[in-house]
Amino acid sequence: WCQTNNFESMLPQDVKECKKAATVMNVQQTSLNRHLQEIPPNKVVIPYTNTLFCEAVIEWLISTSQPIQAVDHPSFKNMINIAAHAMNGMVLPNYNAMRHNIMDLFKAQMTKLKDQLNVSFCFV
Repeated sequence: WCQTNNFESMLPQDVKECKKAATVMNVQQTSLNRHLQEIPPNKVVIPYTNTLFCEAVIEWLISTSQPIQAVDHPSFKNMINIAAHAMNGMVLPNYNAMRHNIMDLFKAQMTKLKDQLNVSFCFV
């Protein structure tokens, strides 16, 4: 009868049940998942300075046990010159990518060598 006639009971037990139901409803947290968006991390490009570069070279020499003469090697200088042309920083390939690149270069070199050695010599 109370619900059909929109009557609110003020009996003590009904008031307790109503407060208990309201407390349970307030305890449940609403979800924000549909409002949240993941923000992609910004790539930080460290500005170049001669001091910072020198420190990086020294750290590389020490941490990889390179001889000091490695900085005078033409391939090291070539690598640095190529990297210097990067406009917005550069992405270094990881270990697996470098390993695959080295293996591909090796296979290509072996194929070239095989082709050169398989040339038939025709002496007339």
